[in-house]
Amino acid sequence: MKKIAIITGASTGLGREFAKVIRKKEEIDEIWAIARHQDKLNRLRKQLGKKIRPVPMDLSKSDKIEKLGDMLSAEQATVLYLINNAGYAKFCSYGDLSVRDSINMIDLNISGVVAMGLICIPFMPRGSHIINVSSQAAFQPLPYQNLYSSTKAFVRNYTRALNVELKDRGITATAVCPGWLKTNLYERADIGAAKATKRFYGMNTPDKVARKAVEDAEKGKDISIYSFYVNFCHIGAKLLPQKLMMELWLRQQHINPYSLPSQQ
Repeated sequence: MKKIAIITGASTGLGREFAKVIRKKEEIDEIWAIARHQDKLNRLRKQLGKKIRPVPMDLSKSDKIEKLGDMLSAEQATVLYLINNAGYAKFCSYGDLSVRDSINMIDLNISGVVAMGLICIPFMPRGSHIINVSSQAAFQPLPYQNLYSSTKAFVRNYTRALNVELKDRGITATAVCPGWLKTNLYERADIGAAKATKRFYGMNTPDKVARKAVEDAEKGKDISIYSFYVNFCHIGAKLLPQKLMMELWLRQQHINPYSLPSQQ
């Protein structure tokens, strides 16, 4: 049977770095690289070689994800790695996004992750790994990116609980919680809102996060955190009240929630 890895959001940033790590594994015959744009996936294949198989797909559409199960059955594929990296962020207040954009963020960040797992788990043998990309934003409520941080909190909690449920199948599930990464996420997330995340502390490169995430998954860990700064924030979020953590966040971002947007 064909042994594959599936990586969503694979065409750029952290997803591309995951592909670089996984392609070096001799047991992997193919990497099914999933993203919305065929041209970007084709460039990824040119960059990383023939192991990359472009699979253009909109993961916010559950009917599209269901077709992936038919592909796995038709090709008699076993999934050794499922890496759910695709995500969507907007840095703004609740009223700056349309209902459609808000629901789309939930569909991609939450429903897409859950659906991919449900489709792929039946094709995963003992010793395989699910890696779901959460975020440092999952550690606490974050005003002015409240929806994004909430979806990532779901991914973190869901993945760690799933890891327990999959023990009888010998499959590990790992939640990756990176801090700010040098990717194009910020360009897409910045919509010019008056009150928004604008200060990015503890910035890291995605290659380091990807390598550690795969290493932690193979060690059987249910959470992967890279860098002293992110670990410090993780501990702080456990020890301090959430109201205090939100106040510290607002001060770090220089946001006054009581002022009118025009005064920012």
